[in-house]
Amino acid sequence: MSKQLRNLVIAFTLVLIGVAGNAQNVITGKILDQNQEPIPGATVLIKNTTTGTLTADNGSYQLKSSQKGRFTLEASFMGFKTFSKAIELTGSTQLTLNITLEEATNALDEVTVTGKSVVQQVRDKAFNVSVVDTKKLSNTTLDLGHALDKVSGVRVRENGGVGSQMNFSINGFRGRQIKFFLDGIPMENFGSAFQLNNIPVNLADRIEVYKGVVPIGLGADALGGAVNIVTNSYTQNHLEASYSYGSFNTHRSTVNAIYVSDSGFTAQVNAFQNYSDNTYKVDVDVADINTGEYYPNQEVERFNDQYHNETAIINVGVANKSYADQLLLGVTLGKSYQEIQTGARLVSVFGGWHSRANIVMPSLKYKKDDFIIKKLNARISANYNLGSEQNIDTLNRRYNWLGQFKEYDGAGGERSYSLYKYRNNNGIATASFNYKIDDHQTIALSNTFNTFNRKGEDEANPDNDRYDEPRKTMKNVLGLGYTYEQENWNASVFMKNFFQQNEFTASYNPTGNYGDVAYYNTINTFNHIGYGTALTYFLHKNLQFKASFEKTYRLPAANELFGDVINLQGNTDLKPEYSYNYNLGTSYWLTFKQNLINFNLNTFYRDASDFIRPELNQNQTMQVMGNLASVTNAGIESEIRYQHGKSFAAGLSVTYQELRNDTRFVGDQTVESIVYRDRIPNMPYLYGNADANYTFFNVLRKDDNFNIGYNLLYVHEFYLYWPSQGSEKLVIPEQLAHDVTLTYTLNKKLQFTLECRNITDRNLYDNFSLQKPGRAFFGKIKYTIL
Repeated sequence: MSKQLRNLVIAFTLVLIGVAGNAQNVITGKILDQNQEPIPGATVLIKNTTTGTLTADNGSYQLKSSQKGRFTLEASFMGFKTFSKAIELTGSTQLTLNITLEEATNALDEVTVTGKSVVQQVRDKAFNVSVVDTKKLSNTTLDLGHALDKVSGVRVRENGGVGSQMNFSINGFRGRQIKFFLDGIPMENFGSAFQLNNIPVNLADRIEVYKGVVPIGLGADALGGAVNIVTNSYTQNHLEASYSYGSFNTHRSTVNAIYVSDSGFTAQVNAFQNYSDNTYKVDVDVADINTGEYYPNQEVERFNDQYHNETAIINVGVANKSYADQLLLGVTLGKSYQEIQTGARLVSVFGGWHSRANIVMPSLKYKKDDFIIKKLNARISANYNLGSEQNIDTLNRRYNWLGQFKEYDGAGGERSYSLYKYRNNNGIATASFNYKIDDHQTIALSNTFNTFNRKGEDEANPDNDRYDEPRKTMKNVLGLGYTYEQENWNASVFMKNFFQQNEFTASYNPTGNYGDVAYYNTINTFNHIGYGTALTYFLHKNLQFKASFEKTYRLPAANELFGDVINLQGNTDLKPEYSYNYNLGTSYWLTFKQNLINFNLNTFYRDASDFIRPELNQNQTMQVMGNLASVTNAGIESEIRYQHGKSFAAGLSVTYQELRNDTRFVGDQTVESIVYRDRIPNMPYLYGNADANYTFFNVLRKDDNFNIGYNLLYVHEFYLYWPSQGSEKLVIPEQLAHDVTLTYTLNKKLQFTLECRNITDRNLYDNFSLQKPGRAFFGKIKYTIL
């Protein structure tokens, strides 16, 4: 462990002492067509040198060279005339050059765009990865969580409306088994004030979803996959704002702004807020709290479910300097308020219980290519969350779904009398280095260090000693990898070291007498090695095969060990889970004239031990995480997408998975478990999406367009409990939801959107008895100022 920490300290020290890197020329800009639309995948190069690149989805590019003299800059793309310009490089030239390409006079309608965007470059890697191009969803009112729900193999489950608890799964692995990253930085310490279902989709440029095997560049203890949210990185000044309003008094607004000076100074602000009363109706059985009269299957309105959050992400720094390609000092500020309507099931109803949270998180981001030595690229980041969370339960009342209540004398709460306020004192530091040996070989080293120390106090119970008990964790994930690339294939091998140390209080019986309990502080430590490989091969340019394997570990999260104070009970007996993950897939692209068809088929197999899964606690009012000795999962996911020019696009994805209990024996290891080979309960096994959209161009005048979008979500019914236990089979019913979005864009600057979700007003449930909102309407306006 000491060696790993020493490596991390050295990495940060190098940032401080190594800022005198070699000076170099930096050329940036955008490639646009004659309508000032960006051209992704265009080639930009300095002739007669090895310096060149492809433009990103927004048409931006960046070239770096240490050469001096007169050269020719060349930009080209299929169907356009090649652009050439003479440039003078001094060794420290800083040049911004925006280029407009003219269409070639002999360009044919059936010319197919073959340049690779950043999205396509990610998909071409050996890992099983799906990419969400969020620019295509920026007109909607979606948050990042619901945008991910459209990806094959992914299920996003919620307890209710805006701000409710969200659970994310990839190929049957869920919750903390999946790790989330923001620009490659783990989001483990962001707290409840910064969650996927309150982050607007406008914040992201794209979302990368890695299924099963995770590259070491995303340094974390993921068991079933990872999600990397790549934010917008504009190379020029940009300012846009949006506001939406809809059903249940829901308000959302965003502001994205960036300033880039010629000197390299840059300032970024991403701000957003969400508010909703969540006053949608649910179907429940109700009893009059005074008379006891019973009213079955009543439609009632939620009355203690208000949610709002406000967040600002601010970064200030420099770019394109000799000592840093990017050096940003930042802070994330935010707060949230959430009323708690129910427990783990609708039978528990509350009328005053609520929580508050805030995030105050300073951060550092540093990037440098040719760091210290040529061909060594460095990415270093750190953040520390100084924010707090508070659970407020001070009404000594019992509510029913009619809003009636009985009040009791004395101090008390609806669940547990509490004003508990705590800080998780959670920090993360990451460092990754890539060294390019030659045009084919790369070595990568990464390290992620995470610390957690919960401290809190309760004004309602000031003498409760349990708040002084230690709740500490320390995690470190160290990775080393090697990649070999050829034109039509590439392969990676890697290994990871997983370390965790937990400190907490355990109970024991000091005398042996019944009911005699005492406590002592204890520390447990885990140290494990994982490894894996990934391979991809292009049989020809339109047919790709992928295969990957890893043995990986997932260390228990702090909330799983110590609880979240609301609906998750802690379990300090949790053991790390580990899994052997296998993936095999293929992709095929067919193009003809203005048509593009893309087909993806992936199979997967997971063999997991000490599988961590949620269960209801003894009184079924909270969830608690427990280990299941052995679980296997075999499945298949398929996706087909069709696009005709820029006007029409449609897609269909289906996922089927067999997540089974492979724990054969219980007790003395001689009795076969009654639930052996049962499907894991409370987990969807068949689900899919379909979508289509059509765009009408130049509707009322040039540059105006009108888009009609449709989305279908289907989830097959599944059991809440083990199928082989009990005569009553409680079922989460089949889900079928239809959404429609209408968007009118005026002069590429102003967008008006109308959206209807759950058009047929079906009762939807992601979790047993926890009904989601019915039919809802939303309107949104978005204006791009710069």
